Amino acid sequence: MASAAEQLAANMNFGAFQKASELHKRIWFTLGALIVYRLGTYIPIPGIDPVAFANAFSGQSQGILGMFNMFSGGAVERMAIFALNVMPYISASIIVQLLGAVYPPWEKLRKEGGEAGRKTLNQYTRYLTVVLAVFQSFAIATGLQATAGLVVNPGIFFIVSTVVTLTGGTLLLMWIGEQITSRGVGNGISLLIFAGIVAVLPRGIWQLFTMTSTGSLSAFAMFAIIILAIVVVFAIVFMERSQRRLLVQYPKRQQGNRMFGGDTSFLPLKINTAGVIPPIFASSLLLLPTTAMGFLATADLPPWAQWLPGLVAQLQHGQPAFMVLYGALIIFFCFFYTSVVFNPEDTAENLRKYGGFLPGIRPGKRTAEYLDYVLTRLTVIGAAYITIVCLMPEALIGFYNAPFYLGGTSILIVVSVTMDTVTQIQSHLLAHQYEGLIKKSKLRGRGR
Repeated sequence: MASAAEQLAANMNFGAFQKASELHKRIWFTLGALIVYRLGTYIPIPGIDPVAFANAFSGQSQGILGMFNMFSGGAVERMAIFALNVMPYISASIIVQLLGAVYPPWEKLRKEGGEAGRKTLNQYTRYLTVVLAVFQSFAIATGLQATAGLVVNPGIFFIVSTVVTLTGGTLLLMWIGEQITSRGVGNGISLLIFAGIVAVLPRGIWQLFTMTSTGSLSAFAMFAIIILAIVVVFAIVFMERSQRRLLVQYPKRQQGNRMFGGDTSFLPLKINTAGVIPPIFASSLLLLPTTAMGFLATADLPPWAQWLPGLVAQLQHGQPAFMVLYGALIIFFCFFYTSVVFNPEDTAENLRKYGGFLPGIRPGKRTAEYLDYVLTRLTVIGAAYITIVCLMPEALIGFYNAPFYLGGTSILIVVSVTMDTVTQIQSHLLAHQYEGLIKKSKLRGRGR
């Protein structure tokens, strides 16, 4: 016999969607917030020459700045108010979570603080976001001013206005992302990055066909990239839906003359518990130092800093050093973020508290050790899958010098965020139908 949740899921249709007025409001709010974000990517910061900057950016569009431009939805090439996007916020989240694992006061807040501790750490993340945004925007303003012809009126006023504008844009996006998470559908920060990538995907496809028509890219290479992108999409869908189910049994218990319990359920463990966080975190950490170095490399450098251009060149998109560092960071964040979101000790304690146990495994410490063992093996598979998905298309695109908007990182984020958002929409529909069933049962009870 199907469970109540399965029956509700089977009854979901367009009619049920039409009746879910609360879901409609959430979807419209999300779309409105994303429209505001896209409008902000077309508002340039004051004081720059758009034509001169476009010419300067075209020379670095295939490098790390091009990758930054992809995540920001084209805001970097226009030097818009949202040029920094949410990358400072993501970098701040990485730092706070790393410190939450090694710094005892913050570790206590994360593990024992509950909701209040989580809010405190979130506030620390916001403060650190301001610091990182100011640092990055100051580096950008200094680099722009140091390059002849980009700034109309160089001086302290331009630097201050640029820092205020870019920092304010990042904080506004951070607030919009939080509002989408609480009042909309899906994870707000992930949706902002998703919207930026989707906005530039048509350009990447057009560039691919243009390069083929002009002869700079062979037809075989074009078809290889397209087929690889399709294979990557199917691989992502398969792996993101894959999970290891651990059987959980509950003993029978007697209350009065009635016998309860004796049920079995499953504890699902995803192969990729970390989701799209590892490539986003890895990209953010790579973009944080290289953004400043990329602009400084275009200026007149003192003798002791002549090594900067060479370092920046090695960290460009498609270079071996970039791919090695990118892959290592992805693997690290797969294990790190999985340890943050899933605690085997807490899960084992909750199972013991409610009387559940894994067959053949003693409750408590042995259960936690077994969960950690299984999760580690799953994370090895998940980390290998994400690394291959992100690096294999990057290597092919880097070899053929094709636009990297069709790379594995962008496809992984687009597909994963789409699946997560659809899942949340289905959850809201299920909740709406469940509330409707409760109301009907109450009305029937009153009728009796």
